Amino acid sequence: MTFAVGDLFLILPELLVITAACVVLVLDPVLRGPRKDVLVWFSLGTLAICMGVTASQVSGPTAIFSGLVIIDAYGAFWKLLLYFVTGLTILLSYSYLKEERLYFGEYYGFVLLALAGMMVMVSADDLLTIYLGTELMSLSLYVLAGLKRAEPRSLEASAKYFVLGAFSSGILLYGISLLYGATGSTRLPEIATAIASQGLSDPLLLLSTILLAVGFGFKLAVVPFHMWTPDVYQGAPTSVTAFMAVASKAASFGAFLRVFIEGLGGLKANWSAIFLLLCIATLLIGNIVALVQTNVKRMLAYSSIAHAGYALIGVVAAGRMEGSSGIASVLLYLALYTFMTFGAFAIVAMLRKGDIEGEEIEDFTGLSKRHPLAALLMLIFMVSLAGIPPTAGFVGKLYIFKSAVEAGMTWLAALGLIFAAISAYFYLRLVMVMYMREPIDHSDTAPHLVMSPTLSIVLACTVAGVVIFGVYPNPLVSFAMQAVLILK
Repeated sequence: MTFAVGDLFLILPELLVITAACVVLVLDPVLRGPRKDVLVWFSLGTLAICMGVTASQVSGPTAIFSGLVIIDAYGAFWKLLLYFVTGLTILLSYSYLKEERLYFGEYYGFVLLALAGMMVMVSADDLLTIYLGTELMSLSLYVLAGLKRAEPRSLEASAKYFVLGAFSSGILLYGISLLYGATGSTRLPEIATAIASQGLSDPLLLLSTILLAVGFGFKLAVVPFHMWTPDVYQGAPTSVTAFMAVASKAASFGAFLRVFIEGLGGLKANWSAIFLLLCIATLLIGNIVALVQTNVKRMLAYSSIAHAGYALIGVVAAGRMEGSSGIASVLLYLALYTFMTFGAFAIVAMLRKGDIEGEEIEDFTGLSKRHPLAALLMLIFMVSLAGIPPTAGFVGKLYIFKSAVEAGMTWLAALGLIFAAISAYFYLRLVMVMYMREPIDHSDTAPHLVMSPTLSIVLACTVAGVVIFGVYPNPLVSFAMQAVLILK
């Protein structure tokens, strides 16, 4: 591998994030008490600088490090989204960790390391580079999921996530090795060229495609590779759960789309059929099982699974049509999904029941009478997740279903619409509990909200995204269309 000095400037955001993570880990043992707060603002400042640098890189593709990494508008779209989510996570964690008495400054270091892995995933143009980014993200999340060391549930979540994550990584790596054997390269453009020249003559191509689909399926939490999601989401600290539900899913979809559209585009007929089956199964299980959940975090976990199914509709449509509208709908959907899902988890993180976190649906009983503003915000997030206009969730589903219709799969759009109607039941059930039941007595164990300036910022940003992009989504739609031009 060869590279020029200019290549280092093009990966300046990654270098800044990794450097900041190392600085946080080094300073954490030195700083004591309130002085640890400087780590929060240092991390946020780093993200702000990276956002400015990345925004200047939204241009034509530039291959660096001998083609291992590509700087383009597609990667910039995902990076800007990841910076935003990471910033929200740090702001949410600032007060949440204090309420949970988790005074671990290294927390922010691991969040930044996970972000660095995600950035590598969405910018890599080589399968092994994508794998390295995936592992950096996953290893950091394994640690964060088990942050509540005194709670068996948190340790169990970390252990389950680690075991199944390692299993999926092995499958992914095996698929990469078979694809290398079939095409003679791990770089996506060279893989695409090899597939175009030899077609489907090598059965290793089909087997490697299946293994890659399985490996990414675990990361995306699609059925039947979703079994880790509910337990991990429930056991992990809520700030970590929000980060995993939004950031890791976005990064995984970013890498997944680049591999299958850019590298394996010549096999569209094969993988679109595979993802069609996964899509239907994910919509079915995600929405049906969510109906019987009594824990809000588990309900949102199955909701996250279901939303991965909606995103797969766009992927399937992309495999059945020319142009980039299918992939653009996926980018748009996941960007809008960020606001409503993160906002919902932020409300859950605020709710306390005595000295512990209130995460059962019954804990939200009568919330509209005790905290009208919080209930109103949760109502907006639930309505958006259900896809009811005029919210961002409706816009996301509209473009996803539109891509299916344009691909000649109107029946799939209709099926998605039916499942969206089913999902309205478990989202609106929480609204009913908040608005149509009397609040729990005002004893010491009655659920209450813990507010802070940083939490207020998080809620303001998320609800603004849900409302503004629900009414005027054009800027985000245009950015998504610009970001996928190279993936036609």
